[in-house]
Amino acid sequence: MSTTPTPPPECPAHAAATAGGLHRLHGAEAQADPLALYEKLRAEHGPVAPVLVSGDLPAWLVLGHRENLDVARTSSRFARDPRGWRDLREGRVPADTPLGPMVSWVPVCNFTDGPVHERLRGAVVESLERFDKRGIRRYVTRFANQLVDQIASEGYADLVSAFSDQLPMLVMTQLIGAPEEHGPLLVNAARDMLQGTETALQSDRYVTTTLQNLVVARKAKPARDLASWLIEHPADLTDTEVLMHLRVVLIAAYETTANLIANTLRTVLTDPRFRASLSGGHMTLPDALEQVLWDDPPINTIIGRWATGDTVLGGQQVKAGDMILLGLAAGNADPQIRPDPAVSVHGNRSHLAFSSGPHECPGQDIGRAIADTGIEVLLDRLPDLQLAVDASELQWRGTLMSRHLLSLPVRFAPRTVATPAPQLSAERPAGHPVHPVIPPQPTGPPAAAVGGRRRGVSWWRRLFGRR
Repeated sequence: MSTTPTPPPECPAHAAATAGGLHRLHGAEAQADPLALYEKLRAEHGPVAPVLVSGDLPAWLVLGHRENLDVARTSSRFARDPRGWRDLREGRVPADTPLGPMVSWVPVCNFTDGPVHERLRGAVVESLERFDKRGIRRYVTRFANQLVDQIASEGYADLVSAFSDQLPMLVMTQLIGAPEEHGPLLVNAARDMLQGTETALQSDRYVTTTLQNLVVARKAKPARDLASWLIEHPADLTDTEVLMHLRVVLIAAYETTANLIANTLRTVLTDPRFRASLSGGHMTLPDALEQVLWDDPPINTIIGRWATGDTVLGGQQVKAGDMILLGLAAGNADPQIRPDPAVSVHGNRSHLAFSSGPHECPGQDIGRAIADTGIEVLLDRLPDLQLAVDASELQWRGTLMSRHLLSLPVRFAPRTVATPAPQLSAERPAGHPVHPVIPPQPTGPPAAAVGGRRRGVSWWRRLFGRR
């Protein structure tokens, strides 16, 4: 019978192990209810807790809001370069660890600090800032309408597979400069890669090859897109640096924005506090997005930071080379700043959803634009959306970094689409799994058919701050 080894005394999980209180962030407990686990850890250890990650490797999980900001903003004490991880240097990290993408150094801004970081991040931020926000919203509106057209006549849909999983990648494909036909393929490849399926490596190669071809094409023929602007930037990025940053932007935008869209739609469909408030016209869609960024951020935990020397964090003795995990969801729920989680956070953007400090998410405004414009189009086109199952039946797939809503089945009155939408589906790379939409069974009498715009002012339109 196998047993879990006790970490050595210098490891942060040693005290928990010897006390019989190990808490794994990769087990059933964390996946079932991560917020409950965070509160248990907070009660036992305070704002910083010893935990185990994949492979039962020790780490510190930062639970306090103030402590998260301290780590995120102080790169001199907590570096972003994973090569400083003591367990990695001393050979305790398996070559096939699931943490690989998060702890394997590559020349990108989120794995560097100091002047190198400033050079790389400057190129990314300044290139992203060249986008016209109205142009981004036009892309979002176009693709959101096409996605709605594909489900409008059915009267039912899974908004995860049919909308939130699709929209961010379709938009980002346009922004980075990839040919439009690659959008649906990249949607499937990115989802497959992030879910760690048996074809994940094949999907990873597809994404990399697509971006390599894009860099070659844009060097020969520049355009008004992120790939061209990174190539042209005075920071003089190498082809590898351009490729890696396109990949980081593409995958990060997809993962976080898809989760933000799904979480916001679930909230406005299931939470009576939101529905009552929105129907009364007191909260706009951007307000609702900010509330979700507090209560259900797209990323729970960021891996990682590594202590550059012995230090004290949240009352804990942290050793040089220890792994630090930024607990974004846990920090947002810190009772020191939110003694009553039920109280609305109107106008308060001090949440940790996009991290903070020199590594704060550079594309957060684009993510917000995709989410609020896309949801606005969906709810304006289908104002009678209703959840097709009981909210208790919704299921999630949990990982160390985030929690993904598996499906969000809805029903609505079927509508006739005057002009068929261009098909956004495409042949998947060989071996890709298919994600079918299973029509949910109606839970009540069907809504009356709607041939055009519904009369009166729906609560969805009040949601947008309109009358």
